[in-house]
Amino acid sequence: MTGKVAVVTGATRGCGRAIAVELGRAGATVFVTGRTTRSAGSPMKRAETIEDTAELVDAAGGRGIAVRCDFTSVSDVDSLRDRIESEVDGQLDVLVDDVWGGDPFVDFDSAYWESSLDNALLVVRNAVDTHLIALHRLLPLVVRRPGGLVIEVTDGDNDDYVGAGIPYYLAKCSIRAIGRALGAELPKHGCTGLTVTPGFLRSEFMLDHFGVTEENWRDAVTDPGNPHGPDFAISETPSYLGRGVAALAADPEVSRFAGKTLASWTLMHEYGFTDVDGSQPDFGRWMTEVRDRGLNPATTDPSPYR
Repeated sequence: MTGKVAVVTGATRGCGRAIAVELGRAGATVFVTGRTTRSAGSPMKRAETIEDTAELVDAAGGRGIAVRCDFTSVSDVDSLRDRIESEVDGQLDVLVDDVWGGDPFVDFDSAYWESSLDNALLVVRNAVDTHLIALHRLLPLVVRRPGGLVIEVTDGDNDDYVGAGIPYYLAKCSIRAIGRALGAELPKHGCTGLTVTPGFLRSEFMLDHFGVTEENWRDAVTDPGNPHGPDFAISETPSYLGRGVAALAADPEVSRFAGKTLASWTLMHEYGFTDVDGSQPDFGRWMTEVRDRGLNPATTDPSPYR
């Protein structure tokens, strides 16, 4: 990736941050974009900042350029495009579209018609409109040169409904649909588009939600008050998907995946990388062999799935 330029949207934390770092580790210049800076917060009310991510990119061996950008604002994205034009002559080899921003507004418990319509529309605005705006303004840079890669980031590798609520389901299905469309449209310009998803993500938010840290996260697995504990045993750090994306970006035959949705575990089997602790979580296999078969995950040994 030396000499390559990437933009990662939603790079403040989670998969976006990890993807930016891993692209930097591979030698790329990475425009690290998001809303939370050291001087301005966002509705996420999180401590992570784009400056932190850019410094992690630098430390990994790449070049991180932090640019505050609200992807619901066309003018903000236009300004980002202008920065790319001025700083790297408009070169954009990899665009990773990871904007989400829906956590405070998703209602997983209420019937849709009993939930807040304003929040439902915010979920769609933050998770779908942002991707469309980013693509509209940044794809012209990607398609200037053959070989460009666009990766959409979603949750889940298929469109099965799993009871997470209509707005969340719509948002995540929409991103997979965008990836399929990019897979058909971008080859006309010698470029590739696809979608990726993590498994059960051990993000900063999820660690806080379960009251653990990366050092003691296994305490959440055995916590009797955590109904998701058994599944959390197969969780993965954001770096796992980040390594998968870096492998895709370095693959000269990545076009074979055009339009597909690839999970972290699928990428692991394809490229052989590990998570930061040396494990290889396979959440897809866990769901197929344990959850889908009706086995009790609390009494199933998770080790074969890691």
